[in-house]
Amino acid sequence: MKDLVWFSEIDKNDTALVGGKGANLGELYKIGAPVPNGFIITAQAYFRTLEDSGAIDKIKGILFNLDVENPALLADKALACQKVISGIKLDPKLESQVNSYYNKLTQSKNKLVAVRSSATAEDLPEASFAGQQKTFLNISGTGKLQKAVLDGWASLFEARAIYYRVQKGFDHFKVGIALPVQLMVESDVSGVMFTIDPVTNAKKIVIEAIFGLGELIVSGQVTPDHYEVAKDTFEIIARNIVSQDKQLVRGAGGNKEIKIAKAYKKSQKLSDQKIIELAKIGSIIEKHYFWPQDIEWAYKDSKLYIVQTRPVTTTGNKEPRLEKKESADLEKAAKVIILQGAPASPALASGPVVIIKSAAELSKVQKGMVLVTEMTNPDFVPAMKRASAIVTDRGGRTSHAAIVSRELGIACVVGTGNATKKLKNGQVVTVDGAKGIVYNGALNPDKKNQNSASASAKVPPRKTATKLYVNLAEPDLAPKVAARNVDGVGLLRAEFILAQIGTHPKKFIKDGKEDIFVDRMAGELTVFAKAFGSRPVIYRASDLKSNEYRNLAGGDMFEPNESNPMLGYRGAFRYIKDPETFKLELDAIKKVRRLHKNLHLMIPFVRSPQELQNVKELVSASGLFEDKHFKFWMMAEIPTNVISLSEFIKIGIDGISIGSNDLTMLILGTDRDNEEVASEFNELDPSVLWALEHLIKTCVKEGITSSICGQAPSIYPELTQKLVSWGITSVSVNPDAIESTRRIIAGAEHKLVSKS
Repeated sequence: MKDLVWFSEIDKNDTALVGGKGANLGELYKIGAPVPNGFIITAQAYFRTLEDSGAIDKIKGILFNLDVENPALLADKALACQKVISGIKLDPKLESQVNSYYNKLTQSKNKLVAVRSSATAEDLPEASFAGQQKTFLNISGTGKLQKAVLDGWASLFEARAIYYRVQKGFDHFKVGIALPVQLMVESDVSGVMFTIDPVTNAKKIVIEAIFGLGELIVSGQVTPDHYEVAKDTFEIIARNIVSQDKQLVRGAGGNKEIKIAKAYKKSQKLSDQKIIELAKIGSIIEKHYFWPQDIEWAYKDSKLYIVQTRPVTTTGNKEPRLEKKESADLEKAAKVIILQGAPASPALASGPVVIIKSAAELSKVQKGMVLVTEMTNPDFVPAMKRASAIVTDRGGRTSHAAIVSRELGIACVVGTGNATKKLKNGQVVTVDGAKGIVYNGALNPDKKNQNSASASAKVPPRKTATKLYVNLAEPDLAPKVAARNVDGVGLLRAEFILAQIGTHPKKFIKDGKEDIFVDRMAGELTVFAKAFGSRPVIYRASDLKSNEYRNLAGGDMFEPNESNPMLGYRGAFRYIKDPETFKLELDAIKKVRRLHKNLHLMIPFVRSPQELQNVKELVSASGLFEDKHFKFWMMAEIPTNVISLSEFIKIGIDGISIGSNDLTMLILGTDRDNEEVASEFNELDPSVLWALEHLIKTCVKEGITSSICGQAPSIYPELTQKLVSWGITSVSVNPDAIESTRRIIAGAEHKLVSKS
């Protein structure tokens, strides 16, 4: 453990020492991404300085019994905490080290640096709200650097950061802060890149760009250019060039805003060539992390730089699909379009407008109101949680308002230009965050003050004989989804949990740290099991392919290079060949089931009955079958599962879940992710329908349960009707399709009863 480290000395596994942002900077630097060099003052230095100076005890006294919902009191207490830290005298040894690293980084030329914050609980998949601490730009000289260090530490106790930690359940004194000190890029152009569409989750790269330093894009003070790039061909598929009036540049006394010359206001910020180059860098970073990334970048003197990356955390939030009746209601009751902007968070909500001109007015925002403002910043978060929707004058899909709205699951439209002037306080409007439209009037009386995700909360739950399950991967979503009208989790994917852990399971074994892996896995699984109470949670054992496993830390030591990983070393065969690693998952399940008996196991990609037998023996050896309530399922996603299902059932399974995505691809011999042949992917193909019917009817005959967890039921209502008529036990869909699928199931069951 060191007080200071160079980027080259750390990687993504060092979040406890350097925080999420710092760990990612080290990881990017190590893989050769164009990251400006720097060093990090670690969280250890922060903790020790606060302890030795007596600051912790003083801050504990200030925060004792604080009501964070009292904005004025919170602001006063936060300022008092910051004064305590800003007044600390740095330890001479630490001060000398900081000066030495700075001189080495700048070659004793007092070059400009940026001092960024990296809290040990930020930029993680479970804790990702942007902007909780401060960044200090254009710092020059050791004196100013030392002040920035103290101010950076103090920013951990900004009012918004205190509020955020209380909401997330983090202990104020267990969250540390590291400070990356990085060579400054005085950018000509800067922006944000998402390697997945942050609004719709479409598989494309989204880039937003502005002239000057990047603060104005994140804060939403400027509406950026918007570019979209195809992930497979890197073809630019969309451009929206926005006129920019001002930019942020370095001035003699610090950063300053300047006007942009009229001739350049409407210029495209980044050339097509650089857009494509940047998209390719983003693609490389995403593949390395095995997860979509939110990346901050800068452009100076014809060169692109990456200054930050973090995981995208809203991949479970899909664009809402409105039923025909809802669309008709919208046209009838809210037919007048008042404003249009950029779609930023795909939800639908109605409510009375409240116009906020500054953070001092946030107490005006009451539950269910539509918050309208020029732009938001992290101080707005408590009020945003009360709002039903957000509308801003400025900003893009990567601005603070957009990112936080997606995290909260509320409707948001940004960059309207004049919402604060066009709308009036008390005016009732409907905000369509998926289309970027603000309508006059409410959607209808029943939906007033509700977004599309929660609108069904007021409607009595519909009951169906066919169970409706949900597909989940992210622990953060579990409590929210569990509160909805679902009967359990039909597919709990291991992939997101493994990505969060970040290290290959075999590396834990190699290092003798198996217990750490088991505890972390069990902790994540407990979140789901606890949230759903007595309702079943079907955990699909890890089904990463070898190329995906290689992206985990240490993965390159243990994974083969395969030309076709989809048909390679995966599923049941992997567990048989590597039982030591599979045992870690089984131990985690067993640990969770001591308190939560609703967690069960499903085995993916089983190529033969003998494979299933071998895996079942491993599960039996773990002791899980000693509990008679434990359920053992198999995925049905390979043609052999269809053809030989009776033989698989003889081995002893409690149910199957049909993976319609893989099954369709393997029956039709096509790849839905390959645009050259994706048009041939059709889950309604007669051969696929025959397979589905055969699977379900065989399960009915053999007396075991059947489910389906692919995307087909979410897309094709006619297929869901067929599944019900064949006798399927349950249907598992993504959270965005819960209400619509429940209605389809109810309608299909009603038809069956009517016919009988």
